Amino acid sequence: MNENISGKPRRYLAVWLPFLTSDRFRRQCNGSHARSDAPLCFTEKQNNALRVVRVDQKAMGMGLTPGLTLADARARVPQLAAVEMDHAADMAWLERIADFCDRYTPMTALDAPDGLVLDITGCAHLFGGERALLDDLVARLSHGATQVCAALAGTPQAARALARFGPSHVIVAPGGEAKAVASLPVAALEAGVEATTALLRAGLKTVGDLACRPHKPLVARFGAALVARLVRLQGGENTAITPRRPVPVCSAERRFAEPLTQTGDALATLEALAGHTAHSLEKRGQGGRRFDAALFRTDGTVSRLTIETAQPVRAPETVMRLFRERIDILSDPLDPGYGYDLIRLSVPVSAQLENTQHSLDGRQIEGDDISALIDRLSTRFGRQAVMQFVPAETHIPENAVRAMPAGQPVAHAAQWQAAPADARPMRPVHLFERAQPIEALAEIPDGPPLKFRWRRVLHEIVRAEGPERIAAEWWRGDDGSRTRDYYCVEDSHGHRFWVFRDGLYEELPHHPRWFMHGLFA
Repeated sequence: MNENISGKPRRYLAVWLPFLTSDRFRRQCNGSHARSDAPLCFTEKQNNALRVVRVDQKAMGMGLTPGLTLADARARVPQLAAVEMDHAADMAWLERIADFCDRYTPMTALDAPDGLVLDITGCAHLFGGERALLDDLVARLSHGATQVCAALAGTPQAARALARFGPSHVIVAPGGEAKAVASLPVAALEAGVEATTALLRAGLKTVGDLACRPHKPLVARFGAALVARLVRLQGGENTAITPRRPVPVCSAERRFAEPLTQTGDALATLEALAGHTAHSLEKRGQGGRRFDAALFRTDGTVSRLTIETAQPVRAPETVMRLFRERIDILSDPLDPGYGYDLIRLSVPVSAQLENTQHSLDGRQIEGDDISALIDRLSTRFGRQAVMQFVPAETHIPENAVRAMPAGQPVAHAAQWQAAPADARPMRPVHLFERAQPIEALAEIPDGPPLKFRWRRVLHEIVRAEGPERIAAEWWRGDDGSRTRDYYCVEDSHGHRFWVFRDGLYEELPHHPRWFMHGLFA
């Protein structure tokens, strides 16, 4: 079981896929491309001209590079095949590769458009060491990639520079970053074309040449950003990566020498992992509010299941009941394929959960039953399908209540005000989402309506209470709202309504309008 690692030197593994676009295109076409054996380039319109932005390995071997116009590229290689660039498809493919790399560490960050950075601190021993982990990752990715470049170092910048500009599959010992990057070209700083050209003209061709120079003249000539890049590249400053997913409070995983090919076996494993996470959460005095299950197939596909709960829970049977509910409603059922070789259960969101004794009147049990019902409905229909109403800090009637997913914790929420048992209702049972205009005849200036017409029906008023004056919220800015005078009125047939006059006579050049806002039972 993996928990947060602290007190160890950070270790980062950078992965670069230089031909990700062509690998993605050929994989998705699956050999159906009309000229699958021809050199391939990807173009997009720049400054009213089609330019090459990506090339495959074969086109690069023929001397084609990004930046050429399509006309120039075809003049050099007549048999060149051109495809329109699809950045969204490339990003989705990179996300899929990042999902696969989650098997090595949950702390995986995208290095768009064609790379990844993994924080493998405390994870290497699970794979037999850093070299074994790196070799395993490269071997697996090589099944679907033309070329995989990877490097391991103590800072993400050093690892990234070595993967893109250094020797293949290098591992830098802790503290050895400065020596490892010294032979890299100054382009590894990625400080821009102008700065790189100026450094080369000054005779500074490698990172080591630049590191020997005093920093103050470099800052004066190229700015502080270049020196900061140099320091990070040499391991002098560590800037942590931002993982794609939040780091879980706790997680448990199980790897298999022989892949699991039965869904039932996978669920049994998931239940065992739920027991491990329950034990970890119990030690913290917490319960999970969200549980993420990841099932890694041997072909690289990752199936993810997520459940959320209205109240913090940690009982394995409760967690598994919700996971089975989630699986039952999947449009694409779980398919083990060639089998799962890794199953992981994570708890990214938790809350305080103390052991409680149920009260004798059974109210605690009723509350637990309601929470369980909310969880089942939310799991089956989605969090947005089961809503709860929460009071808001405002006296404007239509804004005094807001809807949010049931069971979601609310910070600094107002409290419902309980009316006395013998008091008349201050608000109608049914409140219209938008007040409906009515035609009313009323005494001036502050009298209740004597009669009004609503939906083509004339109502004669026999009783009225009010006014209840509600002023506009001036501190929120001038939104055009005016002071309202509300009246509870009853017509000759015993129907009761909640109406209001929008504005005061002395404030408006014309007569204020009347609106129907709600109906009493």
